[in-house]
Amino acid sequence: MGDASQMAQGQPVDGVQVLAYPAISPANDAVHPMARGFEQAIRRGEQVVVSLSEYKRQGLEPDVIVAHPGWGDAFFVRDFFPGARVVGLFEYFYHARGADVGFDPEFPTQFSDIFRLHASNSTQLLALESCDDAICSTAWQKSRFPPAYRDRLQVLHEGIDTQQARPDPDATLALPNGTVLRHGNEVLTFVSRSLEPYRGFHVFMRALPAILKARPHCQVVIVGAQEGVSYGSPPADGSNWKDACLRELEAQGQQIDLARVHFMGTLPYADYLRVLQVSRAHVYMTYPFILSWSLIEAMSVGCVLLVSNTAPVQEVIEDGEHGLMFPFKDHASLARLAIAALAEPARHAPLGQAVRERAQERFDFETVSLPAYRTLLGC
Repeated sequence: MGDASQMAQGQPVDGVQVLAYPAISPANDAVHPMARGFEQAIRRGEQVVVSLSEYKRQGLEPDVIVAHPGWGDAFFVRDFFPGARVVGLFEYFYHARGADVGFDPEFPTQFSDIFRLHASNSTQLLALESCDDAICSTAWQKSRFPPAYRDRLQVLHEGIDTQQARPDPDATLALPNGTVLRHGNEVLTFVSRSLEPYRGFHVFMRALPAILKARPHCQVVIVGAQEGVSYGSPPADGSNWKDACLRELEAQGQQIDLARVHFMGTLPYADYLRVLQVSRAHVYMTYPFILSWSLIEAMSVGCVLLVSNTAPVQEVIEDGEHGLMFPFKDHASLARLAIAALAEPARHAPLGQAVRERAQERFDFETVSLPAYRTLLGC
């Protein structure tokens, strides 16, 4: 079950009945700004059980309820269906220090931001108290939760289809300008849901002038929404991070050949996979935050990975074994690694082979995640 405004964007799943509840209106301005997220969570949780009431009257009594509790959807399901086993998928617990908040000194944190994030953890704490089983996707995400709750949290990644996300030596990608890229071409790729600092977009852009100068035949393919942000804040001038980064480079006299840098926006999944399949070197960066599925998919495709040495990445990638690491803020180191990977694909190919094996061993849905879920649920 989900918010109708979001469910409309999803794809139907065979054998699954989808029930949607109405979108929740914004919090009233009279509510304290730091409490608005919690107030929204209460409204959402209430709307879920209101929407399920008719089904309950018709006899619905679920055996198991699996829910992401971060936005309050499952606030009251334990009380509404007391016979059900509630499994919570816990994503992230915020800290004022030592993780994403304050990680990038370029974007200083205000006390108001810290207070708001601290208050937002209340939803997670209530959910932890009202579920039977609690799951985190990675060990690092589990480590962010308070010690009193960690023993209740099991590490279980959702998994991906590693047979769908696989290397393809025949892959081609048509660019908006009509150019067709093929597996084996000199292609550098970057993927993020939104182009923003949380995923290192600003650092990647600063590395591009040196990369493009050293590799005159390189094509750069960038995937991600250009407007808005998924995490963090937009630029102070209200524009987007793509434009802000281009203006910064121009002001510094840095040259980027935009005929070789292709901003693809968001893509259908099959096209997105083709981006990874034609990549000679793929850049993934993140603050100490939730690990992106795109990294796992790039691993599964067998990309030669250039990754930030932040804690979530270090959990799945060993430097020199499954990819090459650089300090998050060090765009010069990123440029050096990218230039070498683009220039010597044969020497770097074993990294791609090793990282695909790791993706299959740790994150394959059919052989790893699904059996673990079945064990958890006893089915």
